[in-house]
Amino acid sequence: MAESENVLAVVGPTASGKTRLAVELCKRFDGEVVSCDSMQIYKDMRIATAAPTEEEMQGIKHHLICFADPSDEFSVKRYCELANNCIDDIIRRGKVPVIAGGTGLYFSSLIDNIQFSDEETDGEYRRYLKQRAENEGAQILLDELYEIDPETADTLHVNNVGRIIRALEIYHNTGITMSENKRLSKLKGSKYNPFIIGLDAENRDCLYNRINARVDRMVEDGLIEEAKNYYGKYSGKTSVQAIGYKELKPYLDGDARLDECLEQLKLSTRHYAKRQLTWFRKDTRVHFLMIDKYKSPDSLTEAAVSLIKEGDMFEP
Repeated sequence: MAESENVLAVVGPTASGKTRLAVELCKRFDGEVVSCDSMQIYKDMRIATAAPTEEEMQGIKHHLICFADPSDEFSVKRYCELANNCIDDIIRRGKVPVIAGGTGLYFSSLIDNIQFSDEETDGEYRRYLKQRAENEGAQILLDELYEIDPETADTLHVNNVGRIIRALEIYHNTGITMSENKRLSKLKGSKYNPFIIGLDAENRDCLYNRINARVDRMVEDGLIEEAKNYYGKYSGKTSVQAIGYKELKPYLDGDARLDECLEQLKLSTRHYAKRQLTWFRKDTRVHFLMIDKYKSPDSLTEAAVSLIKEGDMFEP
């Protein structure tokens, strides 16, 4: 595409209502959803990843959910390739792409056209780093990343071992940090002109209560059985690190009570939501709406539609 294409996006923390708003925007603007969630890509993990159900999708086409095998190692590069293809196809058919999700790295890489070179992969060095993480702990690697690339390190949690290793690997093979690589990539320009709606809450308890309620619903829907099945098949794979599985493992192993593990799950999810908000708040293009300011989901939708109309990018 020679010129930047207009796209809509709905981003924000888990349990903030992104799926519902994205679906409503698709109904208003004749769109289709392109998921931007690093865990919803895996099939048969609907409960743990809160992937939208058929009822929640309301007949709106959703792309890039529940399609990858959980034994696959899925990269940001692969996601961007697939998402670009989906968006191109949606635009060719005269519809509006609505990118929806909370994985900041996936979203920024897609929207800002971050380039990923195959030459940056070094299997031997990666195995060396993985071995060090197992023997010495991931904090050692994160500390080393802070020394060479504090900007990237500041965005990563110590449990995100894969991304820590990736950042170290890129610097090892190219002499350029991941953050600098992103800046250089942005000079190439993006394919897209995004109008981004971000969801947040003025009262943090509003979001945390929604997170806690979602975890309770997940348990009612069969989360424990889903986690048990996955640990029997895919232990050690990227997919099994999804929030909702690893917190339940002590219970499944008989080492902790269920109520203790569920409280840890709620805490982990709240921490994840904070990291998501930190990521998206740094993006000055995001138009934030505070979910606790609106009396109903419908009023939130109207507020989002009004913002989009003001942007004069799409006609409902």
